[in-house]
Amino acid sequence: MKKQLLYSCLIAGATFIAGCTKNFDAINTDPTKVSAGGLNPNFLMAQAQIKFSNSGYDQLLFQSMWPQSLASTYDYYGNGDKYVYAGSGRGYFERTWNTSYGSSTLIDEMKSLIKGNASYTNLDNCGTILRVLIIQRITDAYGDVPYSQAGQAKAGILNPVFDPQQSIYSAMLNDLDVATAALDVSKDKPSSDLFYSGDISQWKKLGYSLMLKVAMRLTKADPAMAQKYAEKAFAAGTMASIADNVKVKADNANGNGNSDVAALLVKDDFREVRWSNVLISYMQSSADPRIPAVAEISAGTGKAANENPVAGINTASLQIGMPNGYDQLGGATDISKAPNYPGTSPADPAVTADAAAPDGKYSRPRVTVYDDRSRINMLYTYGECELLLAEAAARGWNTGSAATHYANALAADMQSLTQFSTDAAIPQSSVTAYVAAHPLSATTATALQQINMEYFVVTSTTFNFNESWANWRRSGYPVLTPVKYIGQFINGSIPRRIPYPLGLPSTNAANYAAAVSRQGADDFATRVWWDK
Repeated sequence: MKKQLLYSCLIAGATFIAGCTKNFDAINTDPTKVSAGGLNPNFLMAQAQIKFSNSGYDQLLFQSMWPQSLASTYDYYGNGDKYVYAGSGRGYFERTWNTSYGSSTLIDEMKSLIKGNASYTNLDNCGTILRVLIIQRITDAYGDVPYSQAGQAKAGILNPVFDPQQSIYSAMLNDLDVATAALDVSKDKPSSDLFYSGDISQWKKLGYSLMLKVAMRLTKADPAMAQKYAEKAFAAGTMASIADNVKVKADNANGNGNSDVAALLVKDDFREVRWSNVLISYMQSSADPRIPAVAEISAGTGKAANENPVAGINTASLQIGMPNGYDQLGGATDISKAPNYPGTSPADPAVTADAAAPDGKYSRPRVTVYDDRSRINMLYTYGECELLLAEAAARGWNTGSAATHYANALAADMQSLTQFSTDAAIPQSSVTAYVAAHPLSATTATALQQINMEYFVVTSTTFNFNESWANWRRSGYPVLTPVKYIGQFINGSIPRRIPYPLGLPSTNAANYAAAVSRQGADDFATRVWWDK
């Protein structure tokens, strides 16, 4: 009941704040001015957590298929699967910007309301950590973006500058350093925190774990800075178990249903969105016990059965990943022409007017694990953190034993799936045996491959596709073959960034132009700073 009340309050508060944040300069005077006395600032952080975590639909059409975690033959999934504009694709690629900045604006407003109030010091510092988590996603996708002047419309900054990504990363690391060190378990804790219920010790671990993630993004662009902050994060203390996973549970009954699930349960999506061949083949190559936990094929045959979201057959040996780049249009790129095509799922003669399902024998995300409208959204896991520490150690940095971190990650990545559903539980004996059978190589190049392929598996199977795409750009794993298709918005390569929202050249013209001049063409091929 308490949780339902919290969500109801957050929805009401979000409606009020959304109206205010559209025109901050209009709330400088009463009666529209928001004040700390009129609104509990804790609700603003909680609403930012809900909004940011529940943005999975933003990534489904693009980021899930660029690193080839998922594949699809359906029309509007061509945005990600085939690098062609389809459906409302141009609008969808703005969602990462709009949703994420909408979340960070709530944090900026919260920090403005509590400024100078010592009783909110922990809330303020937790807000800084959350803001970095949000802004990292934005800058990783777009490159140079507003950071130093973001969220300052009330101060009169309506056209914020686009900070160079190099400056953003330096600022994020410094902000994390200051805020995390300042967290104090003896002081008041956030009262509406959806990550850790206000546990400051867990927030401190998150702050240093996020410092590690931000640092490791710089292994190509600034390895010295990456090493400095990775070692600092490890020394200070990072996540210790899957209890520290950063996640928010959706609440469909109270209007906060999971957006991933809402999309995937649309008939066309459910019928034609599948795990990729890259992912399933890699997992099968090592007899990964997660396969039956995350994948299934339809229990029935034909189109109707493949549109019916009921539990399928999850036998590991029957799972087949779908290759990216195919359609159902009957031409050279028809799915029936794909290598090793398993054949169509024939129409069920017992179903009136049923039709064949060309994708029906390919593996989809398991219904009972991924299709609960109130399931969690995972943002960052202990396993990911351990993989980053393993990579840092494999590079010769002072972050402990690479082999130990890698083993910890393998076990944690399997165990974390139970936070989606107990149906994804893997017997501990299977976990132990798999970890023992797959030690980290002592050869650096092979170790880096193992670590980053596991990073691909865990971020894919936890539906954190933004991170799958970002880490592919940084590490080069998995090694992918770009899709070739008629009418692509990028030719010959997988997208490296997302273009800015279409309205920016007119609404923030000078700063947009400066960013493009500094960074490069505003298209899918230009690499962000840390990817060059």
